[in-house]
Amino acid sequence: MALVNKVLIVGGGIGGMCAAIMLRRQDIEVDLVELNPQWAPDGAGITISGPTLRALREVGVVADVLRVGGSWRAVDICDASGQLTATVPIASAHGADDLPGAAGIMRSALAAILADATQRAGANVRLGVSFETLAQDEEGVDVVFTDGTRARYDLVIGADGVNSAVRRHVKPDFAGPRFTGQGSWRAVVPRERENSTIYMGKTTKAGMNPISATQCYLFVLDKREGMDFLAPDKWPQLLADLLEEFDGPLARLREGLLDGTLENHRVLYRPLAGHMIEGPWHRGRVVLLGDAVHATTPHLASGAGIAVEGALVLADELRRRHSLEGALLAYAGRHYDRARLVVSASGRLGEIEREGGSRDEHTRIMVAAQQALRDPL
Repeated sequence: MALVNKVLIVGGGIGGMCAAIMLRRQDIEVDLVELNPQWAPDGAGITISGPTLRALREVGVVADVLRVGGSWRAVDICDASGQLTATVPIASAHGADDLPGAAGIMRSALAAILADATQRAGANVRLGVSFETLAQDEEGVDVVFTDGTRARYDLVIGADGVNSAVRRHVKPDFAGPRFTGQGSWRAVVPRERENSTIYMGKTTKAGMNPISATQCYLFVLDKREGMDFLAPDKWPQLLADLLEEFDGPLARLREGLLDGTLENHRVLYRPLAGHMIEGPWHRGRVVLLGDAVHATTPHLASGAGIAVEGALVLADELRRRHSLEGALLAYAGRHYDRARLVVSASGRLGEIEREGGSRDEHTRIMVAAQQALRDPL
């Protein structure tokens, strides 16, 4: 007999959709509510690591992701002028030798692939809706939605992101994400090389990851004193200023940003914040998933990956355990170390970059973390 028969997922992002797909495979009734009526995330490109590709294969969408996106098995390291100085191979995740070491895709394209899979799995999706109140007892959770409707569930999953509203029902004393002192810049640009490419300037590191056969996304991290608002109409100029120390391909992109000839560049900026919440990750019949409980910076390209892995682990524990409390405790216990590795290692990498610290330490942390994440769940 199933531990739960009817589940509400709050949040239609990557983790929420993967949870819906995996729970529907167990014939669990799933309602998914997403406040954004368009179900379309902001963002340029997203990098998908080898372990994340392995997880997406289990979800059943990796073929579509690789068909639509771009992939690579090595990273080219270049100097500020664009001259190649080294090529570093990227191994596939364990048990996934048939998959590339990493891939990239437009965030909106990944969301569309997962949205289609969620609907085909039979989840009941409601857009432009969230919850108004949650009230639980030993047998279930009564939910009032923002459109005035009501329903009762065996389990509520809060997959509603870094500023989760569900989280206050599980961790009411949590103070909120902490700003890291860095900002992330991204833009869609023409694809220059087959591999992922890192350009090392004197004070700035920039990179390009393929997201299709013809496009990459450019990413740059910079040092910021606070989370001050930056007007979007200033973003192209501010990104161009960060690229001033580069020649070669990045200089051409800089000129395109300044003179407006770089079409459809979709420059985006966001301040980087993160958190790692101690277990347990549930209270009664309400449980947290993804960024709601572990939000990370992009240094290991694994934020989406640990959300997908969390969805897989949660669904698996609900399938194999004999009590709901045992399943939810086992989910956090099994997933915590991997999530904490990503959050803590990414945070330390950001500190080193912000403070101009040891490149050797930066490399050691990155290699060790990537190696650990290649291991099976």
